[in-house]
Amino acid sequence: MADVLIARFRQWFEYEEDAHAKVLASLDTIPADRREGPEYRKAVSLFAHIVAARRVWLGRLGVLPPAGGLFPNDPNLADVVGQWETVRSAWAKYLAGLTDADLERVFEYQSLDSGKFRNRVEEILAQLYGHSWYHRGQIAVRVRAAGGTPAITDLIFWCREPVAG
Repeated sequence: MADVLIARFRQWFEYEEDAHAKVLASLDTIPADRREGPEYRKAVSLFAHIVAARRVWLGRLGVLPPAGGLFPNDPNLADVVGQWETVRSAWAKYLAGLTDADLERVFEYQSLDSGKFRNRVEEILAQLYGHSWYHRGQIAVRVRAAGGTPAITDLIFWCREPVAG
């Protein structure tokens, strides 16, 4: 059974793509007259942060040129969606080329707060999925507070299979 672990990470990334699409759709459920309000703006900022974090790690892994910060200032949703598409595509291509052995690779990187660290690729992938889950929950709270319908993004709803009978 070769490359079982990377297959799981690829599956989680497929789930994450679907979950992010649902989150973006949930932002459209917020009434137009509330889209300049603080809850909507914070929800967009949180999604922009998810995208920025994924982009920063692609830079640290040497997949894309080094990126800027983690917290975009007052992001525009259309711009964030375009950035997500770029980052999503780069991640899909990167993950497609990995093996289980690649997940054990240790690499060093410079953090944004000036510290230098090392981690295994597997640890970074696990961090990114947990990071996205956490912030999608925060976005859901803000979508509801702004009058919209939060996305249901639980992994179990994505992967469960109905049983006949």
